[in-house]
Amino acid sequence: MTLKIETAQYNYDGVDRLDITVKTGLQMFAPTWDMVNKYKSGKISKEDYKKEYLEKMRKSYKTYRAEWDWLLKREHVVLVCFCKPKDFCHRVLLAEILVKLGATYLGEIETKEDNEK
Repeated sequence: MTLKIETAQYNYDGVDRLDITVKTGLQMFAPTWDMVNKYKSGKISKEDYKKEYLEKMRKSYKTYRAEWDWLLKREHVVLVCFCKPKDFCHRVLLAEILVKLGATYLGEIETKEDNEK
């Protein structure tokens, strides 16, 4: 069985929802507040943010291997965070990492709220 991944904004509420926000989510998959604040304030570029996030995920994979294995064994998951659809976002970076580990990324889910904007 291969993990199927989708991504969505935080308001997605399906049973397959996995919160990966730094505020309320699983911290082993979330960026740090420092990373988020530096990116939002323009102190680091997308590329620098991506490098920091990938390094954090490498360390996370070593430290939290059981949680990564649990995630990879799931049938389907929707990674959620607060970023708007189509914005640069760590939920897509995590999906890309999981694809390298054998998962399949199906893309972004548009929620009802997204369609109302």
